[in-house]
Amino acid sequence: MLSRRNVRIKIMQVLYAAQRQESKDLKAHDRLFRDLVKGSFQLYLQNLLIIQRVAEYAKTDLATRNAKFRPTAEDKAFRAVLATNPAIASLSDNTDLSRIYERYGVKRMIDSDQIKNLYREFSKTEEHRAYLQLEAPTNKETVDLLLKLYKWLQGQELFLNMVTDHFPLWNEDKSLVIGAIKKTIKAMPLDQDFYRTYEADSEAVEEFGFPLLKFVVEADGQLLERIKSVLENWDADRVAIIDMILIKMALGEFTQFKDIPSTVTLNEYVDISKNYSTDKSREFINGVLDKLLAELKAQGLVN
Repeated sequence: MLSRRNVRIKIMQVLYAAQRQESKDLKAHDRLFRDLVKGSFQLYLQNLLIIQRVAEYAKTDLATRNAKFRPTAEDKAFRAVLATNPAIASLSDNTDLSRIYERYGVKRMIDSDQIKNLYREFSKTEEHRAYLQLEAPTNKETVDLLLKLYKWLQGQELFLNMVTDHFPLWNEDKSLVIGAIKKTIKAMPLDQDFYRTYEADSEAVEEFGFPLLKFVVEADGQLLERIKSVLENWDADRVAIIDMILIKMALGEFTQFKDIPSTVTLNEYVDISKNYSTDKSREFINGVLDKLLAELKAQGLVN
């Protein structure tokens, strides 16, 4: 599920935490990195379960309406189609998925009262009312509604509170998770093991992330000396922590991952600095990496 960009950001976070704690324990670095990767999948599962539970609440709504002593015409006409369609059933009836929710502790992140409130508010929307008017909703119509439900959820303070209460760094993985959830909804009804696509450690994690993290940790001193050589009159101790971490990572990527074009690497780290460092970091990092890249090319270490 994670792209190389996501992986770079998580490695940056690991190295920043390690520097603040003055830790050089590679095993500790690896554990934290793995925890951050796991957190992205947990976030995906939590978003998916919220959608599932909101849709499933239609059954409770139906039972409540049927139990009324004097049901209205609307109560009598109500159908729990938001919960009983094949798309949602592929989640509700998936026992393997239920165990995955349990394994990752996601069920404990969902409050039934919050789900009820979200359902009640969504049930008032024009999109939901129009869906209920369909005599026999097609799968496409159901998928379209679920996509609208997820988009609607993202604009609800209650949903955002549910997410950020457990994942304070939601914004870090927001675009990643939203993209994965939309892809999941569009594929409904889902295969039994659909979640493995998002759970499995990707090439970006195993073949790029861990090797890059290991190299930067183990070669820290060498990387620092090479960086000092191009700082000219600038004292390395005055370089912002995040800036130095990003430069070391880029330098490691230049030399250890020659299949990644150096211009791509340079642009990625400059872009990341815009969101995670100071206002002047973009220009500073770009200048330092330009010099380092020229030096590496002159020495034949980079194509």
